[in-house]
Amino acid sequence: MTARPALAVVGATGAVGTVLLQILSQHADIWGEIRLIASPRSAGRKLAVRGEEVEVVPLTEAALDGIDVALFGVPDEVAAQWAPVAAARGAVVVDTSAAFRMDPDVPLVVPEVNPHAVRRRPRGIVAGPGCTTLSMIVTLGALHAEFGLRGLVVSAYQAASGAGRAGVETLRRQLSLVAGTELGTSPGDVRRAVGDDTGPFPEPVALNVVPWAGSLCADGWSSEEMRVRDESRKVLGLPRLPVAVTCVRVPVVTAHSLTLHARFEGEVTVDRAREILATAPGVVLYDDPAAGEFPTPADVVGTDPTWVGRVRRALDDPTALELFVCGDNLRKGSALNAAQIAELVAAEPA
Repeated sequence: MTARPALAVVGATGAVGTVLLQILSQHADIWGEIRLIASPRSAGRKLAVRGEEVEVVPLTEAALDGIDVALFGVPDEVAAQWAPVAAARGAVVVDTSAAFRMDPDVPLVVPEVNPHAVRRRPRGIVAGPGCTTLSMIVTLGALHAEFGLRGLVVSAYQAASGAGRAGVETLRRQLSLVAGTELGTSPGDVRRAVGDDTGPFPEPVALNVVPWAGSLCADGWSSEEMRVRDESRKVLGLPRLPVAVTCVRVPVVTAHSLTLHARFEGEVTVDRAREILATAPGVVLYDDPAAGEFPTPADVVGTDPTWVGRVRRALDDPTALELFVCGDNLRKGSALNAAQIAELVAAEPA
């Protein structure tokens, strides 16, 4: 990679792109040109990055010329069409969508866990996992390196922003309808107040929890649950790891929370687990229940690390740990991970 490589942010005006521009402005400035690319309807807008106003250009083949690294923060179908185009024009693509995550010729990378994987990219594309996986995988990677993970049960309490801007708008609209009322005290009263417009969710999310995210897969599992299973296996290099996931949507704007029941190859101790988590890159151990200290989305939102608390050994299994983790699903859960991958690529020798 040349000194001061050229970077493109594709999807610069979207939710992920907006956070990417903040992160690029906060991290060490290793880039030459930063080109902002979005759909034609967003072209001409000016966005701030590195303290400068940069005009957004429309996504075309020509817009990708001369780019060394292209960060894609766009829907799956846009990434599927345009990431190969960018790669064919010489860019290393870092994609945040689900389009390429399970492609055997595309590495799925979390820099704190498997940075070496970024170097083998026969298609010129590197993918990052989804926001739910990213909210827990740095924690699991650190524990796996020490203890050897052999089984995982996850309950994911997913913020509305995991469903994009529409999810956040839906939650805020519903909260305005129920605020200051006595709703939530009789069957169906919240549903009647909210009406049929539940946005991207199958049920009202205000004053509620919804045990569903994604589309229906075989045997009652959801696509989001299967995705977390598949992504965790690939990142950790454990293709046969037993994983069971339940995804629940909660009335939180941003920051996913998860409970983890992690089984390891041998007996574990809480003291050693806490030592590992306290020193693991990208992890903050915040765990003193006696003092009321444990992570919550309200405290974690807007921060980069994965926060871990409620570290306990399972009551009936000396090889298992119980954990509660929180992570901002727009930062480490998408944009930050992509920026970290891009920095790995930029640091490669020419």
